[in-house]
Amino acid sequence: MAEPITLAASLGDYLRTRRALVSPAQAGLPPTGRRRVPGLRREEVAELVGLSTDYYVRLEQGRAERPSDEVLDALGRALRLGPAERAHLYDLARPPRRSAARAAGVGRDGDALRPALRRVVEAMPTTPALIMNDRNDVLAWNRPAAALIADFPELPPRERNLARRIFLDPGAPDVHLDWEDTARTTVGILRMASGRQPHDPELVRLIGELALGSAAFRRLWAGHHVHEKTHGPKRFRHPVVGDVTLDYETFQVPGAARHLLVVYTAAPGSPAEEALAFLGGFAAAAPGR
Repeated sequence: MAEPITLAASLGDYLRTRRALVSPAQAGLPPTGRRRVPGLRREEVAELVGLSTDYYVRLEQGRAERPSDEVLDALGRALRLGPAERAHLYDLARPPRRSAARAAGVGRDGDALRPALRRVVEAMPTTPALIMNDRNDVLAWNRPAAALIADFPELPPRERNLARRIFLDPGAPDVHLDWEDTARTTVGILRMASGRQPHDPELVRLIGELALGSAAFRRLWAGHHVHEKTHGPKRFRHPVVGDVTLDYETFQVPGAARHLLVVYTAAPGSPAEEALAFLGGFAAAAPGR
């Protein structure tokens, strides 16, 4: 039986995980001989940040009051956090109340998509595009995206979720050629979401389902990696056009909900551009898509 899994990390969980990843040499500290645990000791982090060891210990134990921006910024520098990791640190240090989550429309009702946004995506005839939220629910797609990534029109709404596809579909590694990297970034996106909205009931159910169904998910979740979807290369395998390497760009959709527009493109004159052109014609010929 799978071990129980906690939805959102506490600030202490995250600090312990991150200080274990920073060596004394990386932090500019002199060597001190053999160590019992990897990474930095609590007193070393406290020294780097300019805190008393007692206060830092209370931070890790969840007994300290809300740390100031100055303390969080210093922790981010000492623990060598990137932009997404710093944002997650702030989220964990200032968790929203349940009432605030309800007011923000967290959950399925808060994911209503403006019809015009769906039309924007569907109007892209040759390049795969979709709109997703930070739970990885796919809310809108066009025909090339359905032809390349998953047959979204034929899936029940609950199954139109990229995290479920990655971890619970045995055929996912055949579609996503960089499966391990895709799985890690997918977990990182869910970690970010859990820090922002730990009371989201849909997110609670999703993470519980993934933890029960996938050992890989449990392993990656335990690493506390966070990821903000931005841009980069992505490799797919399609049964008709074969292996395709595309570049994706992510755009934050204005509005209360965290909706992301993801567009996949190919370099001009590349084999991937030819594959997308063929795929676009293939998708256009499919009825009712």
